Amino acid sequence: MQDRCTYEFAIIRIVPKVEREEFFNVGAILFSKRKKFLGMKFEINQSRLDAFSKELDINTLNTYLQAWKMVCEGERQGGAIGKMDLASRFRWLTASRSTIIQSSNTHPGLCLDPEKELADLFQKYVL
Repeated sequence: MQDRCTYEFAIIRIVPKVEREEFFNVGAILFSKRKKFLGMKFEINQSRLDAFSKELDINTLNTYLQAWKMVCEGERQGGAIGKMDLASRFRWLTASRSTIIQSSNTHPGLCLDPEKELADLFQKYVL
């Protein structure tokens, strides 16, 4: 049990029509303070997107999600937010929004390997 570390995660979702509050999952974000880990995975399924809305452009959504990833990874292109510490970047990425790209509430867990846990969460909730 001592090898396990706590983590928090949120699911990234696309909300094509915000006023309808319908969404589908496209990614996951995981943060572990103890392991100094912040990671994100995403993938937009074109057929799911088309089922929800034919008006949204997958390339535009991918561009926005790539910007989230740059913030997540602390890259220079992530701007001022990308320069923040891991916890602050995670909190920014998982803050409540009323936009087309949103994240779920955060949830806690225990794991041995945060990177593997992120892959497992992505597999379970997105693919």
